[in-house]
Amino acid sequence: MILKMQFLLEHWRDGVEILILWIGIYQLYRAFRATRGASILVGIVMILAIATSLAFIFQLKVIAWILTRSVIYGAFALVIIFQPELRSALAKLGSSKLFSFSKNQRLEFTSILADAAIQLSKHRIGALFALEREINLREHQDTGVNLDAEFSPELAQSIFYPKAALHDGGMILSQGRVAAAGCVFPVSQREMSDRTLGLRHRAAIGLTEETDAVAIVVSEETGHISIAINGELRRNLSESEFKEMLEDIFLPEEKKEEENAKKTLDSEDNSLDPSDRDMVSD
Repeated sequence: MILKMQFLLEHWRDGVEILILWIGIYQLYRAFRATRGASILVGIVMILAIATSLAFIFQLKVIAWILTRSVIYGAFALVIIFQPELRSALAKLGSSKLFSFSKNQRLEFTSILADAAIQLSKHRIGALFALEREINLREHQDTGVNLDAEFSPELAQSIFYPKAALHDGGMILSQGRVAAAGCVFPVSQREMSDRTLGLRHRAAIGLTEETDAVAIVVSEETGHISIAINGELRRNLSESEFKEMLEDIFLPEEKKEEENAKKTLDSEDNSLDPSDRDMVSD
């Protein structure tokens, strides 16, 4: 027992270092996965691993010396190569998943936003909404026209009408209001398996890769509604699926309370005797 305590006291720092390294590697994996930088990073690591192994196996001292010295300069090169991914990771660090406006505002805004997207979908009017969360979208807002207007389905249809001046860009929604329209969003540079994705969808993915915003896309060709969050796109949502996703994003606590209440009612119904159920139904 005493030996175990001495071992722990002597090597507790090793455990802390391993934990810190593990967290760091995991965070890097989260930041780089499903990005163009991921394939580049894997390629660099494989080349270095193979070259280093061959150099030490065959005692290639000059090559081994070059490889060990190049690691220092390679670190600076990686910062330049992976600048977009590092920027995205730092921007998302510490950001909250919840919107900051009140519960009643979120309830009202969710309903209005769902109605607006569904109406645009029915009229086959293409649209791109960016819902600002903790990371400020001022940089992208400055690329469009500042409005600071109350959001409504009618305003959305007017802005995204095909012949309107601002219909090509995206609309930024902040705290339930229209901050700006006609904004330019970064297009995702990631390799897409689906070649049918249009510019609006790629811009939605690109914005959510760099920020914690939520992007909603209405397809002009099909009228289908899609939602992008954390660089992932959910396409061709039905009206019920779209509303459910909005509730998951805007009203997570309220939805959880509703599900718990429903489970409680179901358990109470199951605990009743058949005769008691008949009396309740009567």
